Amino acid sequence: MTPTPPPSPALQESTPIQTHTARPPLAFALQGWPRRILFVLSFEVMAISCSSVGLSLLSEQSMSHASVMGLTCSAIAVAWNWLFNLAFESWEAKQRSSHRTVWRRMAHAIGFEIPLLVSFVLLFAWWFDIGYGQAFIMDLALFAFFLVFTFLYTWGFDLLFGQPHVEPKNSEPLELKVQSTDRLQ
Repeated sequence: MTPTPPPSPALQESTPIQTHTARPPLAFALQGWPRRILFVLSFEVMAISCSSVGLSLLSEQSMSHASVMGLTCSAIAVAWNWLFNLAFESWEAKQRSSHRTVWRRMAHAIGFEIPLLVSFVLLFAWWFDIGYGQAFIMDLALFAFFLVFTFLYTWGFDLLFGQPHVEPKNSEPLELKVQSTDRLQ
């Protein structure tokens, strides 16, 4: 197989260079609080709808009965997210280092998820009048669904509205310092 020769200089000059910019297909990109509010509201509406259908199918109970639990789980998750992150960030501010290591991130994830898991199993068992084993399976099914749903939803939201604009802490350009290799000899 022979390599393809580079295009001629005349062809290079006549072909415009195409650059990719991450512009959303909508007329404007959402940023700041409007973006956050739309993200949370649309996420929760879709989440409540999907979880209500899932809970209805898993519990073999009516959609209206399951929707109450879908709405309740959503409210609990949003409130717990706010409270837990407030407490975690307060604790984190008192530590020697504010760097989020893998261990600290794991502690954050486990500390957030375990109370939700326990509370939802108890709520499902009570509300749907089922055993703890079935309630645990329902909770695991919701967890697996939301893992995929959150990934796809966030990706789709960014495609529609663009990614959030984040200002770098230090806006000065980085200078690369190259050391001489003469010392290695």
